[in-house]
Amino acid sequence: MQGSAGERVHRRRWMKGVHLPSSRGRELCLHESCQFFCGWTLHRSWWDRVDCHPALHRRWQELHYPSAHGLTGLPAPGRVCGEAQVFFPSSPAALFTRLVVGAGGPGLLWQEQFQCCSCLSWSPFPLQIEELLKEVTLKETKKKIDAFLHEINSLLSAIPETPETELTNQAWLAKGVKVPFLQVPFSVKGRFCFLSPAKLKVVGSYLLGTCIKLEINMDVAVTMPWEIFQDKDNLNQRYHQKRALYLVCIAQHFSKEKLFGSVKFAYTNSNHLKPILLLRLQGKDEKMVTIRLHACLVPGLFKPSHFYPSKNNVRTAWFMEQNTPKEGATEPLTPHYNNSILCDTVLLSHLHFLSSAAADFLGMKDGLALLKVWLNQQQLSKGLGCFSGFLVSMLVAYLLMKRKFVKMMSGYQVLRSTLQFLATTDLSVTGISLVKDVDASLPVLDDFHQVFEVVFVDPSGLVNLCADMTASKYHQVQFEAKRSMQTLDDRTVDGFQVLLMTTKPMLRAFDHVFHLEHVSKLGACKKMQLLNELMDRGGNYVAAALPFVVSLLAHGLAGRALFVAYSLPQIPGWLIDADPPKHKDVGPLMFGLLFVPEFAASMLEKGLQTDHPETLDFWTFWGEKSELQQFQDGSICEVVVWQASTVCQKCLIPEQIVRHLLKLLTDIPESSICYTGALLESVIRTGQEALGMGEAAMVSVVCSYDDLSRKLWNLKGLPLTVMAVQGIHPALQYTDVFPPIPMKPIYSFHTQIRTKHLLLPLEEKPCPAYIAPLKGSHLPHGRQWPQDKEAIKRIKAAFHLQLAGQLQQQHQLVCRPVVTHTDVYKDGYVFHLQVAYHQECLILKEVVTPEGMVKYQDTAESRQLELETLHLPYLTSSMGRLQQQHPVFGSTCRLAKRWVSAQLLSNNISEECVDLLVAFLFLHPAPFTPPSSPQVGFLRFLDLLATFDWKSNPLIVNLNAGLTDANCTEIKNKFVAARSRLPVMFIATSKDRWSSMWTQERPSAQILQHLLVLASGSLRALEEQLMDPLNSQDVKMVFRPPLDFYDVLIHLNPNQIPRHLESVDQPLKFSQGMVKNSTAVKILFPVVDYDPVQCYLQELRDAFSDLALFFYDKHGREVIAVLWKPLSFQPQPFKVSSMKGRMVTTLNNELVCVPNMEAILEDFEVLGEGLVKSVEAHTEKWTI
Repeated sequence: MQGSAGERVHRRRWMKGVHLPSSRGRELCLHESCQFFCGWTLHRSWWDRVDCHPALHRRWQELHYPSAHGLTGLPAPGRVCGEAQVFFPSSPAALFTRLVVGAGGPGLLWQEQFQCCSCLSWSPFPLQIEELLKEVTLKETKKKIDAFLHEINSLLSAIPETPETELTNQAWLAKGVKVPFLQVPFSVKGRFCFLSPAKLKVVGSYLLGTCIKLEINMDVAVTMPWEIFQDKDNLNQRYHQKRALYLVCIAQHFSKEKLFGSVKFAYTNSNHLKPILLLRLQGKDEKMVTIRLHACLVPGLFKPSHFYPSKNNVRTAWFMEQNTPKEGATEPLTPHYNNSILCDTVLLSHLHFLSSAAADFLGMKDGLALLKVWLNQQQLSKGLGCFSGFLVSMLVAYLLMKRKFVKMMSGYQVLRSTLQFLATTDLSVTGISLVKDVDASLPVLDDFHQVFEVVFVDPSGLVNLCADMTASKYHQVQFEAKRSMQTLDDRTVDGFQVLLMTTKPMLRAFDHVFHLEHVSKLGACKKMQLLNELMDRGGNYVAAALPFVVSLLAHGLAGRALFVAYSLPQIPGWLIDADPPKHKDVGPLMFGLLFVPEFAASMLEKGLQTDHPETLDFWTFWGEKSELQQFQDGSICEVVVWQASTVCQKCLIPEQIVRHLLKLLTDIPESSICYTGALLESVIRTGQEALGMGEAAMVSVVCSYDDLSRKLWNLKGLPLTVMAVQGIHPALQYTDVFPPIPMKPIYSFHTQIRTKHLLLPLEEKPCPAYIAPLKGSHLPHGRQWPQDKEAIKRIKAAFHLQLAGQLQQQHQLVCRPVVTHTDVYKDGYVFHLQVAYHQECLILKEVVTPEGMVKYQDTAESRQLELETLHLPYLTSSMGRLQQQHPVFGSTCRLAKRWVSAQLLSNNISEECVDLLVAFLFLHPAPFTPPSSPQVGFLRFLDLLATFDWKSNPLIVNLNAGLTDANCTEIKNKFVAARSRLPVMFIATSKDRWSSMWTQERPSAQILQHLLVLASGSLRALEEQLMDPLNSQDVKMVFRPPLDFYDVLIHLNPNQIPRHLESVDQPLKFSQGMVKNSTAVKILFPVVDYDPVQCYLQELRDAFSDLALFFYDKHGREVIAVLWKPLSFQPQPFKVSSMKGRMVTTLNNELVCVPNMEAILEDFEVLGEGLVKSVEAHTEKWTI
């Protein structure tokens, strides 16, 4: 034999390539040996798919032609190991796995990186990333910018030298130019003169090609000559003052040049010790790029050992403005001060380091662009101690140095690997270093850990790149990286949209947010003992106190919160003639709490037993709140018990903790804390619920319903046995905006019909309070049901009579049976019970053709019955499960429904649709965690409405995890194929994949567009309110939409609005005609489901639906808004059948019909006599 087929091909592996047709209509040239690799044969039909995946195709080329790609030591291409096997890959991911497993060497590194291939191969992710990179990355450096730099260099050289003066003598400064440095204390030794810069060099991302368009900055290092410095300039802020004065000299000359559109000062990442100069071009190019001038040191001017983390360079006597230092007093360490000076010595070396790392590594530039976009969307890239673009660039270079990367990786692999490193590495515990060669004279990582919270040492071994970062900020970065990795691994989530296109403002990312106003109080607090930190931070009491405050809150909220985050606003630039911003000008500090839902509302903070040595620490920490308590096991412990009587108050226990600890341990008064964790709940609270939001009321409803269900199951004397009881009212799933309250009618407000044990409202009295029927269905078991739909209705009517009689006889319940249902008055509630027969839907679908054939088709009656007996019970049980998993789900739904109704759109969007939208936020929360407060859930609801692409995508709500990845893909594919025939808002669930039954009829395209505009405006207005604690916060403003948009306003008599107490602005006094009651049995049956406003609206729609749209807030608003339809004013041909609401007139000698507006407006009042107070017509908005 001449060998196997594989061996023969292996011997011919360097023969002429074979040309195969590809799927894209062009020839694909592959070597014959490509069929065999490491013991398997790839079916030829797959190779054109490889060509469609650039990463796989390039990898195949590298494996077959290693020398051409700089790879050596790989096994011979096409080698066969034993008998060849035909391989049919299931996906390009499987194909690539076979390639890298057989490759060995660097390919093994790729195996882990290409775990994501499955999400790249069959989705638009690669194309989306490519388009994003085109949008955010800069083109090649423009010649105009290069010429601009030359002009700057010339201008710097032309600045005249100044005579040497004392640092405290600043009379030589030009008028109108202020020193961009807080000179406190002012008395500093040393002399200063201005000399031309020693060097001008572009540094940073602009030169490296990693700058993105979100904020185009060009960093220019201006090296100050060594002649302007003296010995000991490293002490007592002498260097920082000279650096600031050097920038002042440049600024006062540049401000006179016409080349610049603006000349400003700014702080580097809000660090008060490091001012810089901002330059912008004149004219159209002013906003194109910002030149940032950094004054830096000549390397080697100071001994590096002076700036080790264990050294002091700020003397206590100078800082405290004392004449003589105290004898025997030790000077504190000043690591942050030292680090700020060292940073100015390594700008050029960092540039060279990053340049060498980015050489021949195109994926690094793309990856850095993606990482910067990611950081910007997470709002982590600005402010003091931020995770800046420079820092992430150094981190990528570190991973390359540690061989975590190979230079063949794409930008996506760089993004993914960096996120993986951040998610799994805690730099606050184990720091990292870019030092290649060990030097015994340099500080070690432990030295840095002793003085810094987060450690990342630069290549010099002297600078901690994370010096200003707190452990809390890094843990936030780490948490976001973990969440991002989970999102990328979730095939049901659009990772591109979620990670790179979705902004995560703190108000939506954290469950509770509070502001610390009057930050100047931090500097006055002596309890924190921050003198050493103040010396180290140049007097910045905000930066000095922040780590202490964050660690304090983290300790107090341990177990309740995953972590405590904060936001320091970026200090904007200022004009050169203005004083530099002071420490207090940073504005209110913002803190965010991300809760552990199971423990956030715990009322008990348990300490150790009294004989434990750490018990004293517990008592000291909690102060007077700590008390002794004995537990059932006999142990006596120190505990803190928080007072809360309702669910709402329990949710605000973290607020009690925050206020108590800040007052006790930092002397920050409660008046300086603006806690915005639960400001919105007032809109779903009625006057009777002053201490809660209706949670107790809903629990009472559910308990009463459960008791009634047990009574129905055990009821005797019925011809059929009750098999199941299904509730379909929103209160039973905890999502009713205003849950029913046990009520007993006041007889003086009603006419009594004793023969039927009924009550009717008196005309001269106010309308009684609205009593909502709690709907439910029960399924009786029996085999004797007829197969005729009319007979079924009669059987059900008879059963309702029997049911009412047995409930009244056996349980003394007041019942009122009718043909379609039975109303049961129990515990002050009215339950609306109806019999459901599981075969009735099928019988209602029967249609007999003229030929006598029976066929089945949906009818309006069958659809309604199917909705009430199948879909609504399933949705109710699913929402109930969500409430059990996420306790704030119900309150979030209630806020969302209240907002929709407040926009006068409750008749245009079903409550079930709103429930599903909110459920999506909890089941698919990426990039967030599931909400743990109703306020955050509501903000995300508005954002979902405003930003979701309803035209191009279905909203898939995976209730009860009933949909697989394949199901979701199928839904999306069929949605795209049938988009024109589907509702404008398409919501798919596991039980409703193709019809979107809850949005089939409403909303219309116009209403949906109006809703999106309202959601966007409400979200913007509400977040502005919550972000500005110094102004009065009227959060109810988003629940009061403007009414000038409408053509006619019908004002109602509030005494005839039964739900008036539910309005956004509740009346101070309102008589309901009802009193609370939960025990009465022998009473007359109240009026159920009586709302005259809804009756009036129905009459208006029946009469004028062809002319107008009617909008109303069903929760008690005093106005109905009317909007004329666009075609209603067009003249119509005269027809006797179309004269309703119209009058005859002549147009071009022809009789036509036009709306009779005066008569229509008069009809509005006539139809609503007694209910309508006035009709206001905005005639300036419409004419006939």
